[in-house]
Amino acid sequence: MVEAVQGAGVVVTGAGGGIGAALARRFAAEGARVVVNDLDGDRAKAVAEEIGGIAVPGDASAVVGEARDALGGTVDVYCANAGVAFGGPDVDDLADARAWDLSWDVNVMAHVRAAHELLPAWLERGSGRFVSTVSAAGLLTMIGAAPYSVTKHGAYAFAEYLSLTYRHRGIKVHAICPQGVRTEMLSATGSAGDLVLKPTAVEPEDVAEALFKGIAEDRFLILPHPEVAEFYQARAADPDRWLGNMNHLQQKWEEAR
Repeated sequence: MVEAVQGAGVVVTGAGGGIGAALARRFAAEGARVVVNDLDGDRAKAVAEEIGGIAVPGDASAVVGEARDALGGTVDVYCANAGVAFGGPDVDDLADARAWDLSWDVNVMAHVRAAHELLPAWLERGSGRFVSTVSAAGLLTMIGAAPYSVTKHGAYAFAEYLSLTYRHRGIKVHAICPQGVRTEMLSATGSAGDLVLKPTAVEPEDVAEALFKGIAEDRFLILPHPEVAEFYQARAADPDRWLGNMNHLQQKWEEAR
């Protein structure tokens, strides 16, 4: 058991399935009181009933107030897990305004809005934990998914900002950056996901395990796929070589299609 979360009031957005449901189950198993949030109310209720949690369906951007009330007035851990992904087979949806707007709103601004609501109370009492489900795409870049890659970079940057700004005031921040995870979102990535993500995909429960190890070790960056650290270092050390390798992957994808 991780002492830091026993009895804690936890909110997990996008918890009707996939990584979010795995996080909700793990927090509940560790003794936390869990609010399960999802746009799909039936799925949120099903997971909440399974784990003895509280379902608060609705938009992840506006869940903090109701979730806080459901937990008796205090949120100790907030998991900004809800996310959206778009990808196009040819022009990579660069002109798809809806894809960009929704990706920005859900993948970045929902995190910003939640932090804005949570920080005053957290700073006053000197504690709080913000968990951001980012993606390895936020450290690297995913082919065939411009809105997803760009906004996940933004989500990672915001998590970094929270950590570097507030860690001395008791705020803990974790950025989860997996590659492929066997979820509905992975299934929707199509041929690009088949090429890049599926060969090394892990289960949602593996992501939850990686987070709890990171919490126990007080680590910011959570890598369910340890090799991502090597890729990230290679990208920083020689950007041109890394971009060249990624372009070769892009060409391979185009040829396969």
